[in-house]
Amino acid sequence: MEEPFVYKIYIREQGAADNGEVTDPYLLQRSYEQEVEEQIWLGKNGLAGDGKHDPEQAAFVYPLKHYTYWKEQLATESLELGVIGENFSVLEMDEFSVCIGDTYQFGDAIIQVSEPRLPSWHIAQRLQTPDFALNMQNSGRTGWHVRVLQEGNVLSRIDIELIDRPYPEWTIAACNEVMHVDKHNLRLADELMNCDLLSIQWRKILQLRLRGIEPSEQERLYGPNK
Repeated sequence: MEEPFVYKIYIREQGAADNGEVTDPYLLQRSYEQEVEEQIWLGKNGLAGDGKHDPEQAAFVYPLKHYTYWKEQLATESLELGVIGENFSVLEMDEFSVCIGDTYQFGDAIIQVSEPRLPSWHIAQRLQTPDFALNMQNSGRTGWHVRVLQEGNVLSRIDIELIDRPYPEWTIAACNEVMHVDKHNLRLADELMNCDLLSIQWRKILQLRLRGIEPSEQERLYGPNK
């Protein structure tokens, strides 16, 4: 297997799309992506110029290969890299090969996988496709977030090195299965909740489930789109 590879780095442009002034899907895509070709600082709250993020969601990682699937699903060839909202577009990594707690040397920084992404209505609005977040969730092609253990400069088109894998049983795919598919399996929910490197957000949702409370997904998945 080839080494994991960061193909491109993106930061989110702040512009008209945030104000609801742009409705054309192509312009919406363009408003949300800015490729970074030089080295850039990756801090605890994300990439320089990308806004301030929750440290558990410092950067969003998404496999480049998923774009082929989405182009087929949306019947379009104009889906540009970055529109899913990823900060790092990667090769030789996916939801079946990446695990919670995986720790990577990336340039001068050290990053650690914290959670699968919970798709939200923002990407659906961006693509003018109301069910996109739900389809993304059901497909399992969610991508994942990372936290930053060591800040430093990072650069695209370089390999990243896996330096620790404490939870090989908790792939991103396995976590998605527990959260979105096998909702009645409380044993697995409890085991995943007790994974200490899983994000606080995910652990809280699983804790509620164990208490018999299943939070509604409608607001997250659809927001004002329905």
